[in-house]
Amino acid sequence: MGGFITLGIILVIFLWIFLSGLYVVPQQRAYIIERFGKFLKVSGAGIHVKIPLVDRIATRTSLRVNQLMVKVETKTLDNVFVTVVVSTQFRVEAANVAKAYYELQDPAGQLRSYMEDALRSAIPMLTLDDAFARKDDVASDVQATVGAEMARFGFTVVKTLITSIDPSSQVKAAMDSINAAQREKEATRERAEANRIAIETQAAAEAERTRLQGEGQANYRREIANGIVDQIKSLQAVGMDIDEVNNVVLFNQYLDVMRSLSESDNAKTVVLPASTPGGYGELFSQMTSAMVTAEDSKGTATLSQAARKRTGSGTRSAADKSAGK
Repeated sequence: MGGFITLGIILVIFLWIFLSGLYVVPQQRAYIIERFGKFLKVSGAGIHVKIPLVDRIATRTSLRVNQLMVKVETKTLDNVFVTVVVSTQFRVEAANVAKAYYELQDPAGQLRSYMEDALRSAIPMLTLDDAFARKDDVASDVQATVGAEMARFGFTVVKTLITSIDPSSQVKAAMDSINAAQREKEATRERAEANRIAIETQAAAEAERTRLQGEGQANYRREIANGIVDQIKSLQAVGMDIDEVNNVVLFNQYLDVMRSLSESDNAKTVVLPASTPGGYGELFSQMTSAMVTAEDSKGTATLSQAARKRTGSGTRSAADKSAGK
C-alpha cells in the first residue's frame, strides 16, 4: 500500500515537471528565455519547451503598435508660448526583441524625452503662423530624428502626429481680432466695388434714358411741326389767307394747351380770357400789339442811333473846317 502511494507521488511530480517545461506564446507576442540568468533565446507565437528549474521566461514583450501622447510647452520664433500635443506610435522590432529589453529600462520615458527635445528644437525655428501651416513637416522631421535614435535600441517609430498647437487665450483673442479686421477690410473693399459697379450701371442707364428722351422729344416736336405744316396747307387749300390760317392754328394750339393744363396732375390756377373765342381774339390782339410795339421800339432805337451818328459826323466836319481856317 505504501509503495502505491510513493509511485503516485513520483508520477505527480514528474507530470508537474513536464508540464512546467511547456509554454505557449500568443500571436503578436515574444517571450525572452533565460538560462541561469543569461539570455538564451526569443520564442515567437506557438508552443515551446524549456527545461524546468533551469530556464525561465524573463519577459513577455508585445509586438503590437503602442501609442504615446507627449505634451510640450515651448515658444515660437515670434516669442509666442504654445502647448504642443504630439501623438507617436511605436513598436518593438521582432528581430530586436532582446535588444529592446536589455538596452532600455523605460522605453516610453526614453521616447518621451527624445520627442520633447526634438519639438523644442523644431518649433522655435518657426513663427506661430508657420507652426500651424507646417505642422506636418515638423511632425515628419521629429519622426525622422526620434526614429533614428530609437532604432538603436530595437524600436520602430511608425508615425508621429502633431494633434494640437495651443497658444494662450490672450494670443487667441489677438489672432481672432486680426482675422476679423482683415475680413472686415476685405468685406469693405468688396462693398465699395459693388457700389462702384452700381453707380456706373445707374449712370449708364441714366445717360441712355436721357438720350432716348431727347430722341423722343425731337421726334415729337418734328411730328408737331409736320402736323402744323399740313394743317396750314389744308387751310390755304380751301382759300383762307395767311392771317386767318395763323389765327386758326394759334387758336387750336391754345385750346390744346388749356386742355393739357386742365388734365395735368400738377395743374395750377391760371387766369386767362379763355371763356369764348372772342376772349381768344382779345388775347391774340394783345400778343400782336405787344410784338408790334416791340418792333416799333426797336426801329425807333435804330433811328435814334442813326441820327446820333449823323449829328456826330456833322459836328466833326464843322470842327475840321474851323481847324483848316
